[in-house]
Amino acid sequence: MPIQAKREMNIYKSVTEEVLVPIHPAGWPFIFLFALASMLIGYYWQPFILPGTLLCLWCIYFFRNPRRTTPVTDYLVVAPADGRVLSTGVFAVPDDLELPVGEWRRISIFMNVFDVHVNRAPVSGEVVATSYHKGQFLNASLDKSAEKNERQNMVLKCVDGQSVGVVQIAGLVARRILLEAAVGDQLAVGQQFGIIRFGSRVDVWVPASIPVPVLVGQKTIAGETVIADMSGVIPEPTEMSER
Repeated sequence: MPIQAKREMNIYKSVTEEVLVPIHPAGWPFIFLFALASMLIGYYWQPFILPGTLLCLWCIYFFRNPRRTTPVTDYLVVAPADGRVLSTGVFAVPDDLELPVGEWRRISIFMNVFDVHVNRAPVSGEVVATSYHKGQFLNASLDKSAEKNERQNMVLKCVDGQSVGVVQIAGLVARRILLEAAVGDQLAVGQQFGIIRFGSRVDVWVPASIPVPVLVGQKTIAGETVIADMSGVIPEPTEMSER
């Protein structure tokens, strides 16, 4: 194949992947309801046609599930969510999160309603504990939401025996946390494990002594941004895996 033709094919493939992004299965019922409601309201009240169309497009955009290229090593911890880093400090572990006794660092990532809400495993490991906690629906960017809001806990045990906690936290408008993993499941780093609908937050708990290369306010990309290193030194990624 001529070089020019290959270039044109690669450009077409890149544009197609950017525009035709897969939709998470949990989104289709909502997209259908948004479309149906928009058509019915628009039929009886035509001024609603434009805002209804925009709401449908936003719903499709919200449930997008783009492919990600994950750095694969034994020790890197990657972001479980798209969003903005709220904190990276050392905090007391919630009573319902089953982590070993010790000091733990909490890396909190806030997702607004325009971020991708599909969550991905921060490390490779076995799911050794899960628990669901009913609670309030405070703004997920508030620090107290980590203890007061509705949340879903998960603990992963890595091959070297270290544990990592992951907490999906409902937000101000989030009303549904979906965990697609169960105790005994083996998750690969970057693998999808759940979704939170309509604005939320994900906390990752790692040992307090490990280095964290992200800063408060920094944007993260789920499955790609390195947020910690369990080995103590940030290495060069040895492999990249598309998920």
